[in-house]
Amino acid sequence: MAKEIKQKKSVKKVFYEVSAPITSTKIQLYASGKEELNGKTIRLDLTKNLRGKSLELLLRVKLLGDKLLGEPESVQLMGSYIRRAIRKGTDYCEDSFEAECRDCVSRVKTLFITRRRVSKAILKSLRENSGKWLETYVKTRTGQEIISEIVSNKLQKQLAVKLKKIYPLVLCEVRMFEIIKGKTEQTQK
Repeated sequence: MAKEIKQKKSVKKVFYEVSAPITSTKIQLYASGKEELNGKTIRLDLTKNLRGKSLELLLRVKLLGDKLLGEPESVQLMGSYIRRAIRKGTDYCEDSFEAECRDCVSRVKTLFITRRRVSKAILKSLRENSGKWLETYVKTRTGQEIISEIVSNKLQKQLAVKLKKIYPLVLCEVRMFEIIKGKTEQTQK
């Protein structure tokens, strides 16, 4: 008459290290196995690394052999940073477009803040010139290269020099860069 009591086996969870070549931060995720982490996303706040520039990096974990690798999917500025940067007596200009990289299709959103109030013609010229320059720049690089250039501020500096000839800017940023789909996915459809 003894009742059988089913005991649940508890799976022991362990910290697994994920390597992300873009950042120098150590990432450790808590899971019962490496297979469980495959396909998960990680959001990293890079504010401390970039000395106050509020940038958020989204990584997708992939299992390669026995290693976990964090591949970047998108990078974007936080809204609080943008609201802090815009002041009275200035104008801002935003643009959004899709661009084709060497290995993927991506969405690029830019943000420019002028020193003073300017006409709509100047804002339009800033949008058009930045779009043309960025499309040609993005075509020659992979998605990961572009994200690493955005994090290191290399891309924004080159863009600011080009747009400075039209009107001097207080802030020239890539507000968001997101990889939509890879080339292999695009050619299959």
